[in-house]
Amino acid sequence: MKIAVVILNWNGKKLLEQFLPSVVEHSNDATIYVVDNASTDDSIVFVSSNYPSIKIIKNSINGGFAKGYNDALKHIEADVFCLLNSDVEVTKNWITPIINVFENESNTAIIQPKILDYKNKDYFEYAGAAGGFIDKYGFPYCRGRLFNTLEQDIGQYDDIADIFWASGACFFVRSEVFKKLNGFDEHFFAHIEEIDLCWRAKNSGYNIKYVYQSKVYHLGGATLSKSNSKKTYLNFRNSLFTLIKNAKGPLFPVMFFRLTLDGVASVKFLFELKPSHSLAILKSHVSFYRYLPYYLKQRKLQKNKIKYFSKTSIVIDYFLNKKTTYKCL
Repeated sequence: MKIAVVILNWNGKKLLEQFLPSVVEHSNDATIYVVDNASTDDSIVFVSSNYPSIKIIKNSINGGFAKGYNDALKHIEADVFCLLNSDVEVTKNWITPIINVFENESNTAIIQPKILDYKNKDYFEYAGAAGGFIDKYGFPYCRGRLFNTLEQDIGQYDDIADIFWASGACFFVRSEVFKKLNGFDEHFFAHIEEIDLCWRAKNSGYNIKYVYQSKVYHLGGATLSKSNSKKTYLNFRNSLFTLIKNAKGPLFPVMFFRLTLDGVASVKFLFELKPSHSLAILKSHVSFYRYLPYYLKQRKLQKNKIKYFSKTSIVIDYFLNKKTTYKCL
C-alpha cells in the first residue's frame, strides 16, 4: 500500500524546523510531501536545502486548508493520503497500525491516530483527541475532550473504535474515497472541513476509525490561535454549513435551536470582555445566510443521510449538567 504524508505549509519555517525531523525519522514506509500555500518566508528553501528527499508542491495562492490540499493532492499518486499538520510530532511505528486497519477493513475510508498535547504529553489534545462526534445541533466533541476540558491519557481510549469524524491534524484517507467525494469543500477555507468530509463519507456508507496504537503529539493553534476571532468566525460558520449540507431530518427546529445557542455564545463572549469574538459569531451568521441557497442545493445531493448524533445537546450536558468527560455522557 503506497502512502503519501502530505504537510501543508504557509510561512511555517519555524514549525518545519521543529517538527519535520520526527516525520522524516519515523516515516520510512511513506513518501513525504510539503505543499506550500504561496508562502512569503523562506520555508521552502529550508526544506529543499535540508531535506532533498522531500517532494515539494507549490500552490499559486493561499486557498487555506481546503483548497490547499485539494489542489496539491491532484498531483500525488498514492493509495492513502496522510494529511499532517506542520505542528505535529510523530512517533516510532505511527503509520503501520493505520495501514493494518486499512488492509483488513475494506470499508474503512478514514482513520485518525491518538492525538496528544505536545506541550503536555500526558493529556489529549483539543483537535481530535481520541476521535470525534457531533451532537444534534452540530457541535463537535471528542473522546478525551469536551469543549475546553482535556482528559489525561491513562489508557481509557486504548482501542480501535468507530468514530464520526477524524481530526484534520492527522488525517488518513483512502485516495479513491477522497476523490470520489470531491475532496474538501473549498468554501470553508479552514476549520470543520474535515468534519464535513467525514460526514459525507458516512452518508456514502464508509466507516471512520480511531486507532490507538498510532500516536502523535500536536502543538495546536500554530497557524490560527484560539484567541484569534477569525478562528471563532470560521468554526461557527462552517459548522452551520456542515449541518445544512448533511443533516438528516427536518432542518427548521434544529437550525432554530442551533442559532439560538450561537446567540447565547455571543452574549457569553461579551460578558467575558471578548467583543471581537462576539462580533465574529454575528459575522458568521451573515455569511451563513449569504451562502444558504447554495448549501440547500448541496443538501439535495446528499441522498443517503444517516443518523449523525448520539447526544442531543453536548452544550446542555456540559454547561448545565456538568458532564465534563466523554464517559460521563
